[in-house]
Amino acid sequence: MVPELKSARMNSKFAVLMMAILLGACAATVPAPDATGTPDAGNSDLVCLLPSNCVSSRGNGGLLPLLYVGTPAQAMAMLQATLTTFPEATVVRTEPLAMEVIFTTPLGFRDQVDFRIDPQVQRVQFRSRSLFGLFDWGKNRSRMQEFKIRFEKQARP
Repeated sequence: MVPELKSARMNSKFAVLMMAILLGACAATVPAPDATGTPDAGNSDLVCLLPSNCVSSRGNGGLLPLLYVGTPAQAMAMLQATLTTFPEATVVRTEPLAMEVIFTTPLGFRDQVDFRIDPQVQRVQFRSRSLFGLFDWGKNRSRMQEFKIRFEKQARP
């Protein structure tokens, strides 16, 4: 066999193997749901179980909680106003001190964002995680950084 042809076949096999590994990682599932039917529904700590597809204002992820001045109801109104600037966001659950939102990417991937208002320190803690796959390629981090910028604009008069 010609050496160039043999090398090309080896490169093709390597490329196919790498693609299979990457797609397999993306197709992996998130942790199993708890008894309520939603993953981590009762986790008030908002901790990321898998840092490769999740960011949180808790822990060492480098994202700070959202700050607000006023009542929890005002913080909730600021969250809702900020969410209206994200057409890909759908609020699926709201409580006086909590909100669950699903963001759907143009490719159809869904990410869950949980917000928890802490009235004692006037902060909104959050977790944003992919509902599909082991990697989010930085999407949750970039979204929450942009969310924080837009949220802070709501706080200014």
